Amino acid sequence: MSVTPVVELEGVSFAYRPGQPVLTDVDLAVAESEFVAVAGPNGGGKTTLIRLVLGLARPAGGSVRLFGEPAHRFSRRATLGYVAQRARLGGQGPITVREVVSAGRLAQGGLLGPLRSRDRAIVEAAMADVGLGELGDARLSELSGGQQQRAFIAKALAGQPSLLVLDEPTAGVDAGSQESLARPLDRL
Repeated sequence: MSVTPVVELEGVSFAYRPGQPVLTDVDLAVAESEFVAVAGPNGGGKTTLIRLVLGLARPAGGSVRLFGEPAHRFSRRATLGYVAQRARLGGQGPITVREVVSAGRLAQGGLLGPLRSRDRAIVEAAMADVGLGELGDARLSELSGGQQQRAFIAKALAGQPSLLVLDEPTAGVDAGSQESLARPLDRL
């Protein structure tokens, strides 16, 4: 019995402009519980690949599937966790780390009303997993870049995703924060 890959690309090509391919004939299969890192130079197509996998862009050729469904029509978006390359919130608002991480639970319980006790426990565990357990009430704008990035990763973890996609999670993050990020990812 064959198992459906979590992510599957077959013969994928993509170009932002005709005649200037970013990706050509890419094949990739990612199995459940597999940890995959994509390395390459700046401008090499890594973020474009992620956008295709998440269904945020459509390939010029080939196919992209998530859990067996075409990525651009994937019906269970709440099962995906994604942290953009340079995740940030607009402005210098008073939002706290706990509020950011709590937003990761919205897809699980709706947009209205307070979080249930189970959701609050998941939020606290996600903050602890990335080393921000004691900074829940701190304003996001007052944290270092590495701490902010960990808050966004905790937000993704709080959603308890079936697929977690991180686009350069350690870009612009100091060595200590890189190690703090590696530990929870290693546990996953």
